[in-house]
Amino acid sequence: MEVRAKKALGQHFLTDLSIAQKIADALETEESTVAPTLEIGPGMGVLSQYLLERKDIDLKMVEIDTESVNYLLTHFPKANGRLLEADFLKLPLEKFFSGQFCVIGNFPYNISSQIFFKILEYRQQIPQVVCMIQKEVAERIAEKPGTKTYGILSVLLQAWYDIEYLFTVGEGAFNPPPKVKSAVIRLKRNSRTELGCDESLFKAVVKTGFNQRRKTLRNSLKPLVKEKAEYLSDPIFDLRPERLSVEDFVRLTNIIA
Repeated sequence: MEVRAKKALGQHFLTDLSIAQKIADALETEESTVAPTLEIGPGMGVLSQYLLERKDIDLKMVEIDTESVNYLLTHFPKANGRLLEADFLKLPLEKFFSGQFCVIGNFPYNISSQIFFKILEYRQQIPQVVCMIQKEVAERIAEKPGTKTYGILSVLLQAWYDIEYLFTVGEGAFNPPPKVKSAVIRLKRNSRTELGCDESLFKAVVKTGFNQRRKTLRNSLKPLVKEKAEYLSDPIFDLRPERLSVEDFVRLTNIIA
């Protein structure tokens, strides 16, 4: 029994067992603890088989594809009672995890950004994420200010997480092979407890700035500044958004507020 990869779900099944083992090993736990962990999109269980063997994690899995769910329950008896057939993006995670939990998985490329936005919503409960995503997206998320790839996800995720680019994965590790390379990254919750500015305005400033990234902030943020145009004299408005760190965006948000 095989699972047919469905283009609509962005499925590319990992087949390289050594890569799966490395991804599983990248999830770090504290000594003498068992970490509740959620795997997103286990597919045919190539990564799950290694996670299920770890004594230091308490694994749950969420899978939207009925065919994959049936495969997992047939081939991995340990998945029984741990596997939920559901759409992660619509899942009320607080119903399944009362405290902190880690997230791991080979994220479908077509919804990886949406997954990260949901992780940000639950950032107080999610101390660590290990995931495989499209290489270009991984580089963007892990990038530092001052480069062309630094963008919205870079700022929003780096505000709350320290991000490590772990390793690159070639197209041949999958069936069917994707048209792009992949990469594995690890996110660890940083010590920040609050931004020090209005969070909804912070998001608006970041998104508005990068949506017109070729313009200086003086021009791109005019819709947000409006009657407070006198603040545009601050030198920070002479910059383009990719030059600003998280702290710079916090300061910028407070100027506009």
